[in-house]
This record gives sequence, C-alpha cells and structure tokens, in this order.
Amino acid sequence: MIRWILLTAIYVAIFFWYTNFDAPLTRDEADAYVAQIRERGADPERLAALTRFLYDDDGDDFVMVNLIDMRKHDSTEGGETPSQLLDRYMEYMWPSLILRACHPVFFSQGRYEALDIWGIDGAHNWSQFALMRYRSRRDMLEITINQQFKDSHDFKIAAMKKTVAFPVSGGFSYADPRWLLASVFLVLGLLRRRRSR
Repeated sequence: MIRWILLTAIYVAIFFWYTNFDAPLTRDEADAYVAQIRERGADPERLAALTRFLYDDDGDDFVMVNLIDMRKHDSTEGGETPSQLLDRYMEYMWPSLILRACHPVFFSQGRYEALDIWGIDGAHNWSQFALMRYRSRRDMLEITINQQFKDSHDFKIAAMKKTVAFPVSGGFSYADPRWLLASVFLVLGLLRRRRSR
C-alpha cells in the first residue's frame, strides 16, 4: 500500500507540473503581452502573426517546429563558435523551459540538402531540426518577455544564419509523458505486487 501511495504521489506531482490548469489568454492579456514585445521593436508582420496566435489560445499545450541553419565557424564575432554562442543563449532558456514543463520532443542534426522546395528562397540547407513542447502560450510568453531572454537573445541571432519557427497543436498525444509515466508506474506497481505474494 505504501508503494502504491508513493507512486501515486509522484505521478500526481508530475501531472500537476506538466499540465496547464490556467484559463486561456483573454484579449486584454494577449494585448498586454504584445505591447511589451512591441516596445522591443519587433517586426510588425511578426507581431500580427503572434497576436492571431494568442487570440486563438485554447489553453492547451503546443509544439514549436524549428528549422535552424547555424552560421559557419569563422563567421561569428568575438572568437566564439556558433555552438558556444547557442549554449550561452540556452543558459537562460533551459532552466526557464524545464521550470514550466517545456522541453524538446525531437531534435536532430541536418545532414542533407532539402529534396523538395518550391516557393521558398534560400531553404536548401538546414543544420538542425527541433520540436519544442510548450505547456501553454502563457508559458512561452513568460519566458520571452523576461529581461534575461532579451539579454541572451543576441547570442541566438549571432549563432544562426537563418531559422523558421511555427507552432502546431494536436497529434502528439501518443508521446505524452503523462500517459507513458502512468503506464510505467502501473506496470511497476503490478509487478511489485505480484512478487510480494
């Protein structure tokens, strides 16, 4: 019984950390976030896209699809490699992401040129591909409006030659750690109970 209680307590703690229980963003909240980002001189077209994304908030998690092309090693300033610059950017990002149950779903290095391109210039080569899970749009915003993010974002710009990031939702339930963890705990609990008989 104690083992079942312990497993249940651990699972409940993880479930509450991983799940967003806040209501979706209101229009006023979204406008306030957009105003803060606008003050930093964000591109109007990107701000319009962000506003539409925030107005359509459903309160659920989502995944950001990232295509990244890193700069060459000899094209950065200050003597640091692109990877070192990106690591400095992630010094702020990793703790902020994990605190809010945001994490990579998939990451891979690009090894080959794109095989099918139309309607896009300069998209033949991408050095990295990443899927990043965000617990909510509010979590994403709280990360990006922080002054530390603003201070570290220059490292990302210096490290990358080009990048594309767009959000998608749904379709990732099969990889949801809450279901996987519940299954693992259930199997462990049943095996333990069987051995103790």
